[in-house]
Amino acid sequence: MPSTPRLAFLDRSRTLAPPGWSRWLVPPAALSVHLAIGQAYAWSVFKPPLESSLDLSGTASALPFQLGIVMLGLSAAFGGTLVERNGPRWAMFVSLVCFSSGFLVAALGAATRQYWLVVLGYGFIGGIGLGIGYISPVSTLMKWFPDRPGMATGIAIMGFGGGALIASPWSTRLLDAFGEDSSGIASTFLVHGLTYGAFMALGVLLVRVPPDGWRPAGWEPPSAPGRLVSTANVSARNATRTPQFWCLWVVLCMNVTAGIGILEKAAPMITDYFADTSASVTTSAAAGFVALLSAANMTGRLLWSSTSDLLGRKNMYRIYLGVGALMYLALAQLGDSSKPLFVVCALVILSFYGGGFATVPAYLKDLFGTYQVGAIHGRLLTAWSLAGVLGPFIVNKVADHQKEAGHTGPGLYSLSMSIMIGLLVVGFVANELIRPVDPRFHEPAAEPAEQAAAQPAGKPAEKGTDR
Repeated sequence: MPSTPRLAFLDRSRTLAPPGWSRWLVPPAALSVHLAIGQAYAWSVFKPPLESSLDLSGTASALPFQLGIVMLGLSAAFGGTLVERNGPRWAMFVSLVCFSSGFLVAALGAATRQYWLVVLGYGFIGGIGLGIGYISPVSTLMKWFPDRPGMATGIAIMGFGGGALIASPWSTRLLDAFGEDSSGIASTFLVHGLTYGAFMALGVLLVRVPPDGWRPAGWEPPSAPGRLVSTANVSARNATRTPQFWCLWVVLCMNVTAGIGILEKAAPMITDYFADTSASVTTSAAAGFVALLSAANMTGRLLWSSTSDLLGRKNMYRIYLGVGALMYLALAQLGDSSKPLFVVCALVILSFYGGGFATVPAYLKDLFGTYQVGAIHGRLLTAWSLAGVLGPFIVNKVADHQKEAGHTGPGLYSLSMSIMIGLLVVGFVANELIRPVDPRFHEPAAEPAEQAAAQPAGKPAEKGTDR
């Protein structure tokens, strides 16, 4: 059925880049979406005012965030194929509508003191926007940057890690201005919904897909690609039937579990570690530590994913998982002996946490090609949904149990540190088991006549420019 004139703008055909289009306009388009949806990491700013104004428990106030992360994984998994079929502009627009309207529904809930509307808006509707927005630029970026796929996806996904650095102080100032009662929270949600909608619209307008056969000027595919780098393509349906997909699912789940376990409990953890020493940590210093971890999370997404273009994805995950296990071992054995050592180990772990997110799309592209890599990525993000529950559960449950047993300081966390080391070792083994995908899962190679038919009449495949 043909698109209506108003919606034709979202058609994939309308996003085809004209001759001379600069591929460097695409990362800012992706970044505008990821910086917006990265606000999710700043949800903790709203927890205290919601608890006091609506008389909520800490568990209840966390529900919108938890549901949002669950919906992120589910919408990315189930919507990935639609994203591939309809293109990045459609996906970014859907993300804009869901994420922005989620804030507006949450604003109505806060204004009317109906907390279920806050959960529905921010958690369910906004969570769909998180998932679709997260995967929206992945496939397109790797088609524009076949020479540097890790760097390209790192730039975009860096925005998701860094979104809280903008959202956290901004939300705090808005709450200070409007008040921390239900009316002030509603006004803050309203401003967020409108502002993020306008900001994400920049990505919708800017994003373009390259013509079929496009390559950066002067770049040719390597004649002898790495052993894990496929020159064939695998569909999303077939990818989930391969052991490579599930090995990588375990790798991502273990790496995320280890990182998010620290991220979720960072402030009380560093306070507890040094509570019985002469170098106790103040509340403001703990807050500064959390900000440092957010910066490491963001920086690692670009730094390590770019490094993976040089070292290879499998080697990069060997570093994430192997060195990460050593960092946890250092925290468990020596963490309370030196505050700088504790901070450095935690920063490295969080940089690997962010780097793992940013490197995995390029790893998928190496294994399965670019054909439906966005859809495959969406399915893989279900590992994040599990890890987002598993990591905090392990750290908090063990700490509560150890506290009941009379332990204090590092004793609250030593067991959970050991569990994290074990999980990272499991991830390391899973990474070692990854081999090239069996050719029986590959899509049939296109015939020359089909390739010609894919090109616009009278127009050869362009090699493009790299300005």
